[in-house]
Amino acid sequence: MFQVLAVIRGNGAAVSEGVEASVIYVRFKAAASELKPVLMEIESRSSRKEYAQVLAECHRLYCEQRLSLVKGIVHQRISEFAKKEALPSLTRSGCAYLMQVCYLEHQLFDHFFPSSSEDVTSLAPLIDPLCTYLYDTLRPKLIHEANLDFLCELVDILKVEVLGEQLSKRSESLAGLRPTLHRVLADVHERLTFRARTHIRDEIANYLPFDEDLDYPGKLERSAETISGTTSPDENTDIFKTWYPPLEKTLSCLSKLYRCLEPAVFTGLAQEAVEVCSMSIQKASKLIAKRSSPMDGQLFLVKHLLILREQIAPFDIEFSVTHKELDFSHLLEHLRRILRGQASLFDWSRSTSLARTLSPRVLESQIDAKKELEKNLKSTCEEFIMSVTKLVVDPMLSFVTKVTAVKVALSSSNQEQKPDSVLAKPLKNQAFATPDKVAELVQTVGVSIQKELPKVMAKLKLYLQNPSTRTILFKPIKTNIVEAHVQLQLLIKSEYSVEEMENFGIVPLQDLNAQLDNLL
Repeated sequence: MFQVLAVIRGNGAAVSEGVEASVIYVRFKAAASELKPVLMEIESRSSRKEYAQVLAECHRLYCEQRLSLVKGIVHQRISEFAKKEALPSLTRSGCAYLMQVCYLEHQLFDHFFPSSSEDVTSLAPLIDPLCTYLYDTLRPKLIHEANLDFLCELVDILKVEVLGEQLSKRSESLAGLRPTLHRVLADVHERLTFRARTHIRDEIANYLPFDEDLDYPGKLERSAETISGTTSPDENTDIFKTWYPPLEKTLSCLSKLYRCLEPAVFTGLAQEAVEVCSMSIQKASKLIAKRSSPMDGQLFLVKHLLILREQIAPFDIEFSVTHKELDFSHLLEHLRRILRGQASLFDWSRSTSLARTLSPRVLESQIDAKKELEKNLKSTCEEFIMSVTKLVVDPMLSFVTKVTAVKVALSSSNQEQKPDSVLAKPLKNQAFATPDKVAELVQTVGVSIQKELPKVMAKLKLYLQNPSTRTILFKPIKTNIVEAHVQLQLLIKSEYSVEEMENFGIVPLQDLNAQLDNLL
């Protein structure tokens, strides 16, 4: 048996480290024909303890000799890759080269030990050190890599190209490489998660806008002019240029991470990203409201929250996260009671015992970023609807409010039997409700519908390109305007003559509805 080991050692020593790998494999393969009968005999008897020990020693010695021959070549080749290639291409080249080496080593091992080649652990003393060369080369570069695109590309290379495609085709011969690749992939995931959190913090949560970032509606107007001046339908402007940068950064980041991270990790990052993005957009909205107009601030917020809601919909995850924190607020009161002598520090049977006093309460709070987004979107839409309603029909609403107040006061005056009260005068005799005043407010509202409302609709079309979205937002505005006219007509019908009402110039409801519909 010792002669067999000596032959293997002798063949290994005969080959210097500087020869080509092909020569190494050829010479070792040639040695297999001399040793094969003896090794097969040992393998056939490996069920016996003493032969199993000899076979294990043969495996160990074989791996030692092979490692001494190929380690220099492998290390040199991987070092050459590292000098001239970026991290993604280095990973691809290094894995491809190492897979080839592992495949050849497995084939060669099979020549010597055909019955043992199925056991991956037999070649571990050879394959593991070779894999370590690649790992030790990749890791220093990996922990300094800050580019999210590169890190995501690394995940694709390792998961799809290497583990998913190449290793699955030759799984038996390359099985020894798998643990190292999973280790590298785990490191990439860890680094990617860290960089993603840093990106969310620096580029989204703490984003400081430039003047051009807040140039609304100017940015949208310039984009609309560019689109209208386009001669070819294929020449589309970059829609992202009209978005507030944190929104584009959020969606870009999430789209890259979605297929690269485990669902649980991605869910946490997505919840955080959507939450801080929504807050960033709201801050920008307030700045735009001061810089341009409150309506621009509202529409900016509606536009971006709608985009955010639409773009995160395809992510099949829950945006709800439960936060747990320790609450020690009860501790101070317990200590005060102990100091006042109202409780004993060592009374373990009571609720004021030391153990209970120092035990924190666990408070749970659930944050659903998607629901918060919906809530903010709804409240902003309601604010916009009310602001437009007030802009157009505020004179009517004020008049209806005053008339209602007068009638309530008049009713109260009649109950107190004060017929000579000023409130007892007919409505048309009130200073704010003379026929001329009513005609004036109807005219003012009419002018607003003809001049101000089209401006609002133009601005609405500028911010919201989807006709269905504009229709949904305009519908309650239309309802409010029509309802204001209905209330006015009901109030004045019993207080003014037919001639006076005709002079008011109130638009018939059918015509009003048609006029409003044409604005869409």
